[in-house]
Amino acid sequence: MRSPLRILPALLMLAASALADAATQPVPPPPSLEATAWVLVDQQSGQALAGHRADEAIEPASITKLMTAYAVFHALKEGKLKLDTQVAISERAWRSEGSRTYLDLNSRVPVEVLIQGMIVQSGNDATIALAEAVAGTEDTFAALMNQYAERLGMRQSHFQNSTGWPGDNHKMSAADIARLTRAIIREFPEYYRWYSQREFTWNKIRQPNRNGLLARDPSVDGVKTGMTDAAGYCLVSSAKRDGMRLIAVVAGSKSMKARENASLALLNYGFNFYETRTLKKGRTELAVPRIYKAPGGRAAVGLAGDMLVTLPRGLADRVEYKVELAPRVFAPLTKSDRVGVLRALVDGKVIAEAPLQPVEDVPRGNIFRRIWDTILSWFA
Repeated sequence: MRSPLRILPALLMLAASALADAATQPVPPPPSLEATAWVLVDQQSGQALAGHRADEAIEPASITKLMTAYAVFHALKEGKLKLDTQVAISERAWRSEGSRTYLDLNSRVPVEVLIQGMIVQSGNDATIALAEAVAGTEDTFAALMNQYAERLGMRQSHFQNSTGWPGDNHKMSAADIARLTRAIIREFPEYYRWYSQREFTWNKIRQPNRNGLLARDPSVDGVKTGMTDAAGYCLVSSAKRDGMRLIAVVAGSKSMKARENASLALLNYGFNFYETRTLKKGRTELAVPRIYKAPGGRAAVGLAGDMLVTLPRGLADRVEYKVELAPRVFAPLTKSDRVGVLRALVDGKVIAEAPLQPVEDVPRGNIFRRIWDTILSWFA
């Protein structure tokens, strides 16, 4: 199984030490926030830049609808639903409590309208209608949500419903929420546009998006709000500046303004003091090691994908690399076989590592190469 790129804790240790170097901007501690849990994550590298109680399970309120949307987007991708599919509004959906899209009982509403009602207005009626359209019942849909959560590695999450209505075992963590948000942006860019929609009207009722950061900062283009008495005011926000996208998750604030201020402070902190850099490109030659029984006795190796790392600004120029190859490697090899590791270091500390793999599949050489390399390998 292919090993992924690993971002190591030494990176944040370097940032915490203030990096008192003329070429490197010092990195102060993250801001103090009015929230019970929060995390700031880079979209591309997946690296957490700051956090507080990020791995603790919390009540997610309507942030739950991110997972509902993720499952609905999968249904669209797989052709189980279409945007113009007409969905019958059941009594269960119509009677839902909390925020609403004001759907009429027994009416038929297009999936695209229901998605906007769920994302922009956070309508529980639209959300339940979508859950029923995908899985038949909301309970079955909740089981599907849990399967997707397991697939994404959301270890502190469990869903009992599609809307975020409080439940004894309905939970997410800030880190899991960020992981899910990254997946939505990465896998469904064609649907992410709805998270920046400012308002939505249905049944002649106009409702604005509750994410006030959309109006406060033009770089913010999502993502989702949530609020219950137990959860407090929650906000998942994402912004893109100069090609860098960050995701901030803030939970347990005391007001709408507090969650927006906390989110904006996190985003500004990340953009001011960090940058995401591609240290090495994937599928490019980094070394040509000895490969026994391969044609010519050697083969080019590199990374399966780009080595992306989020670093304190100015630190990328100080990165050094160390290639470690396995002592004896034999053909045939596929592009997914691991033959070594590339480590990125700053001041002797490893900040990231990724497996080295053949750039192309490596077949066996002719009979003479195989015999000769077998003999050579005895003395290696």
